[in-house]
Amino acid sequence: LQEAAEKLRPGSPIRFHISSRTDSGVHALANAAHLDVRRPAGKAPFTGHQLAQGLNHHLGREPIRILSARRVPSTFHARFCALSRTYIYRLLLGCAHHSQIPVFERDLCWAPPGGPLDIPAMREAAQFLLGTHDFSTFRSLGSGAASQSPVRTVLQLQLQPAPALLAHH
Repeated sequence: LQEAAEKLRPGSPIRFHISSRTDSGVHALANAAHLDVRRPAGKAPFTGHQLAQGLNHHLGREPIRILSARRVPSTFHARFCALSRTYIYRLLLGCAHHSQIPVFERDLCWAPPGGPLDIPAMREAAQFLLGTHDFSTFRSLGSGAASQSPVRTVLQLQLQPAPALLAHH
């Protein structure tokens, strides 16, 4: 996205900020971001529509799309002003081998081996995650992790069994 923004020929380098990063193999849906764009003197600011269209054009075949854009106050920061984040974890059950995962699901879900899950027991156990807790044991010790607080508040947790999106044979 940074490279696509630079192709819009702003008057100065563009600074790009996203509301949250994703780990390798994790996909973001409806992630908020902001760009600090300065237009050259005498050039009108981009409208939200122009910015979204221009970025999508320069993104080409990249697996990312700008759904909408609008001007925000200079005090807005996508990461630090985010009020909450929603995470969806998808499990695909019934695959004895990774080759059985439907091609369009391969990088979008986890296919743990084994039989059916005990959904009522999982729902009961999930209640212990609600509230504010220190999740130190669940975090990576990679770059920047030591400077970030491991304390998080889980407001809602749902387990929703659903049929597979694509049947596999």
